[in-house]
Amino acid sequence: MSKANKVLGDPTATIETATWHGQPEILQKQVAPGLSAPISVTQHCEIIGRLEQRKGLNGQTYAVRYHLRLPTQWNGKFFFQGGGGSNGELGDAMGRVGSDGSNALGLGYAVVSQDSGHDNAINSDPAFNGAVAFGFDPRARRNYGHTSLKLVADTAKTLIAGYYGRKPQYSYFVGCSKGGQEGITFALFYPDEFDGIVAAAPGFALPRAAVAEAWDVQNFAALLPASEHSGDLSGLYKTFSAADFDLVRSAILGACDKDDGLVDGMVGDIYKCTDEKVLHQLSQVTCSGEKTAACVTPSQVTALTRVLTGAKSGSGRSLYASWFWPSGIAGDAWRMWKIGSADGRVPPLNVVLGGSSLAAVFTTPPTALADTAAIAQYQMHFDFDRDAPRIYSVSAPFLTSAWHDVGSRSPDLSAFRAHGGRLIVPHGESDPVFSLKDTLAWFDEVDAETHGRAATFVRVFPVPGMCHCGGGQATDNYDAFGALVAWVEKGAAPASLFGTAGPGSPWPGRQRPICAYPKVARYISGNTEAASSFECRA
Repeated sequence: MSKANKVLGDPTATIETATWHGQPEILQKQVAPGLSAPISVTQHCEIIGRLEQRKGLNGQTYAVRYHLRLPTQWNGKFFFQGGGGSNGELGDAMGRVGSDGSNALGLGYAVVSQDSGHDNAINSDPAFNGAVAFGFDPRARRNYGHTSLKLVADTAKTLIAGYYGRKPQYSYFVGCSKGGQEGITFALFYPDEFDGIVAAAPGFALPRAAVAEAWDVQNFAALLPASEHSGDLSGLYKTFSAADFDLVRSAILGACDKDDGLVDGMVGDIYKCTDEKVLHQLSQVTCSGEKTAACVTPSQVTALTRVLTGAKSGSGRSLYASWFWPSGIAGDAWRMWKIGSADGRVPPLNVVLGGSSLAAVFTTPPTALADTAAIAQYQMHFDFDRDAPRIYSVSAPFLTSAWHDVGSRSPDLSAFRAHGGRLIVPHGESDPVFSLKDTLAWFDEVDAETHGRAATFVRVFPVPGMCHCGGGQATDNYDAFGALVAWVEKGAAPASLFGTAGPGSPWPGRQRPICAYPKVARYISGNTEAASSFECRA
């Protein structure tokens, strides 16, 4: 038995590589789509290893692989970097914490990332939904959902203690999207692992959200001629032009922009932005005759309304959540998920990622789909009475449901609270994948569970205009991790995050406080571009 086997207690445990980085380095890393920044890489030891290597039911070889960086100038703390999408990528174990490219490794943290138990380079199978073929293996599905998380966290802490001669003083997790689901999962299932968690745009109801993606596809496809309902739905991008979405955004602003005390192109008081107000404003730009560039059609309004009302069963029972009218709807970050790029070159993520995952990972038994056309047709024929319940089904060899394996939407965080953990949940109002309304409803449930004490250990920060994990017309640059550390180590509970708008926004450099739910940033007086001119109020 190798030394790694003995230390980690796993007969298959292997250290694949251990590399010494003796000199500080500056690397160019992507920090946002189309935007890179210099990343400081301090002197450190880099370890890549694997655990629980095995043969899966579908003949694939699986293992949980992890990537650990141990800095020479260690600050005594541990940072777990969350994954994203369907995972299957090892991650760089840098621990990005700022829009400027700052990272946890550079701050002195020992950092780990992981692939959640499958490898996109070797486990993908085009005949079984491509990169999500792991969904056909029950253990791989569970590892993706939650079981690999504790395994990697404990392994990293063991190696850290062996390397430095002491355990971490504080442990943190930071992730968004699937990474947000992982953060909530740690708080729910493994509450003693972390002192602080940032779980942004949490996909804690991933199977339900995937059902909603099929709902979206069907409703947008209803705008296409019947002759285009077959095949890969490559024409979905034509259902709304950029000009159409501009008209919708203008209607949303016309209905709701002023409610926070300032007309500034942002909907600060998202809670007052009701369906009735927006639909009334939209009626002013709805075509009464032929479609022109100056109006949207009644059927376009109907499709959007059905999408934002949320997925329903035939009897009208909600299958996921409704959505806020997205003030970030005119940006690429929203339409890319729903209907694809404006030029049609990039298909909707709702189809290529949402549809394949729904079929392979989030329903039981899984359904094999060989190409984009098959995925699109699976969604088009998805029956919300017959098929939606399959996210809760079991069928051998799947002895637990997809909801059990991947879902973590529970208000019972009593063990995490007892541990003294702190949880920060930023979420974009215009997120097209996971509904902010669902996250706020979950917080309200946590608050009820704790008799009005939820804010003592968990806070949600809605970000007006922000899409999924960033993007949109928003002040989407903020330091949630710094706020978390101050809360955990100094007891300074954050009332707001300091947000700035990036270079891709309509207002580069604009500042706004991002207020903890249920308060909103209200304009008081002074410079309209400065955060100091606003206060968080009910």
